[in-house]
Amino acid sequence: MKKKIAILGSTGSIGKQSLEVIEKNPDSFEVEILAANNNIELLASQARKFKPVTVVTANEQKYKDLKEMLQDQPVNVLAGKEALEQVATSEKVDLVLVAMVGFAGLIPTLNAIRAGKQIALANKETLVIAGEIIIKEAIEHNVPIYPVDSEHSAIFQCLKGEENNEIEKIFLTASGGPFRGYSYEKLLNVTVSDALNHPNWDMGNKITIDSASMMNKGFEVIEAKWLFNLSPEQIDVVVHPQSIIHSIVQFRDGAMKAQMGLPDMRLPIQYALNFPNRLHSGFKRFSFDDYSKLTFEKPDSKIFRNLALAFYALKRGGNMPCILNAANEVVVQSFLQGRIRFVDMPGFIEKSMQKIKYIKNPVLNDYLQTDKETRLLTDSFIRK
Repeated sequence: MKKKIAILGSTGSIGKQSLEVIEKNPDSFEVEILAANNNIELLASQARKFKPVTVVTANEQKYKDLKEMLQDQPVNVLAGKEALEQVATSEKVDLVLVAMVGFAGLIPTLNAIRAGKQIALANKETLVIAGEIIIKEAIEHNVPIYPVDSEHSAIFQCLKGEENNEIEKIFLTASGGPFRGYSYEKLLNVTVSDALNHPNWDMGNKITIDSASMMNKGFEVIEAKWLFNLSPEQIDVVVHPQSIIHSIVQFRDGAMKAQMGLPDMRLPIQYALNFPNRLHSGFKRFSFDDYSKLTFEKPDSKIFRNLALAFYALKRGGNMPCILNAANEVVVQSFLQGRIRFVDMPGFIEKSMQKIKYIKNPVLNDYLQTDKETRLLTDSFIRK
């Protein structure tokens, strides 16, 4: 039987590539729900092509226009934050691909888990913010979470068949982004255009800036803790500019397993959608002739302080990663708007981490309140 898929964030980079995978495998997958935020033109086009039962725009002001665009289609059109948070609980949905950006992915993911839906998780912020709650609920409802990030998918693939073998350490690989090797002085003059020019991956604006600042890798460190039940000491980061080795697991006997391949997000997406079986693909294959050398180096967490801040948040626990994420969302948006410099971002984040009340054992409402307070405080710092 075809697996019925709900895609939350269908107009973003991961959402679009997911639809490519589904289009290539019509006997395996069927689109049940498409949800997006503001890009209703693309959402409407996707709806016409993939014929979902329901489409949702999170922006209520876009509802009328989206409804008109799809008036000749047999599709249920919904709008608003609450509709987005609830739509993934549909009885007909088998798997929910969470490809939304930032804090907005938390409640829809939580609701989908409570409804017993399989989760393909591309929204790393969900586990950064409230990993303890998400994993607890997933265990309680017997819901699998399949990682879509290339690094976590690599670890996930390396652990297949190793369930009884102890992990000594994992190494998350990082490309180093467009500013690898830059000094602080050189970073002073980088532009938004420079930061959006990632050498290996084609991603949305927010995650591309996070990659340039190394915050994306910091988030992946926190996400890995929850996905694979690791301590901070078991997680390391290594810069691998070629992005061929996507991550590595080291076992207690010293043996290491790595997952390799060309940088193409469709592969981990397809693996997550159809786990545990691998589907044939026409993706370009890796050739050793094209890569005479694979290199590795330590990340510079003094220049790229976001990585150090993420490790601190992970070790502190509680609501500290939530503070980290909320402050980062504000500074990234401010940088994209030209309000602050690239090098200013870690300072504003650290200031918020120092000022917002620390809660050692937060509940869901604490995370919601922390997120709200942190955004307001970080924005006030920027406005001064």
